[in-house]
Amino acid sequence: MASTAAPAPHPIAAPPSTRARPLALARWLELVAGLVVLIVLVGGITRLTESGLSITEWNVVSGILPPLSEAAWQAEFAKYQATAEFRYEAGPAGMDLAAFKFIFFWEWFHRILGRVIGLAFLVPFAVFALRRAIPAGYGWRLAALFALICGQGALGWFMVSSGVGASELTDVSHFRLAAHLLTALFLLGGLIWTARDLRRLAADAAARPALPTPAGLLIAAVLMVQLLLGAFVAGLNAGHAAYDWPLMNGRLVPEIDWSRGALWTLTNDPFLLQFLHRWWAWVAVAALVWLARRVRRHDRFASIAVHSAFGTMVLLGIATVMSEVSLWIAAAHQLFGALTVATTAWALHADALVRAQRQ
Repeated sequence: MASTAAPAPHPIAAPPSTRARPLALARWLELVAGLVVLIVLVGGITRLTESGLSITEWNVVSGILPPLSEAAWQAEFAKYQATAEFRYEAGPAGMDLAAFKFIFFWEWFHRILGRVIGLAFLVPFAVFALRRAIPAGYGWRLAALFALICGQGALGWFMVSSGVGASELTDVSHFRLAAHLLTALFLLGGLIWTARDLRRLAADAAARPALPTPAGLLIAAVLMVQLLLGAFVAGLNAGHAAYDWPLMNGRLVPEIDWSRGALWTLTNDPFLLQFLHRWWAWVAVAALVWLARRVRRHDRFASIAVHSAFGTMVLLGIATVMSEVSLWIAAAHQLFGALTVATTAWALHADALVRAQRQ
């Protein structure tokens, strides 16, 4: 009797979606976010040590290596000596080669970190894409994050060129510095938000990307104003406008010269900008406390992280003023500013999930 057994079915290829690796992608983005926090710290040290104009050219490939001979160091030093920044920073006592090497290191390290971040994003991005491991709908988001990284590098040189090519300016434009810093912090927030979406997708294949709430957007805007003021304070060396706290040079409200117009004063006066940065901080604190309370039942760790980050940042800000802008205290203040952005993005994502579940 002929066999009636059904023929073995042909194997069916798994749909492309099953090849996605959202958890691996989330961990990779969190690693890149850590590198962004590091470069924000190094950027702060670069600004505080007046190192930003020590390298007068932007050589993407050849600039990877520092000078390797005494003659090469002398050549780089000679380029720096031709800038207005050198004439201002050297002062009557002058600057020797050892001092130049110190500031050169921080600018070089800052630029190297930028290249490392670019490669740390691009290479895994390409590998994940070739393996079809990127979930549907996330390819464009990752491409946008890489575009931000590239734009960050371009903004960095745009910022440096404002000081290198100037005959009178001894610092980079504080407007360009603010754009450079805020772009880095926006990138950091985007990395954290996307990583949180991917972690949720790894736990639930039907999960949809979170959308910020109106309250979340308001909180983010309040924090952005504080970060912008901080960037202006850093770019104008406005931290040196007063070294006492809570008063400024013995006054609650400093004397402000409005003779050059309200717009110029609001964006250029170091006394007013330090004053605004001091007191808008409490508006930002109120907004972040509100955020932490909104999410504490749903994500207690996010709530604790937000409180810890902004609380430390505020204390370090006060210490920066009272230490007369100590290098390492001021650098730590900028570090915790970046950590505040990262934890706020985490908490805002949690807030978006809570509100979505209630709808």
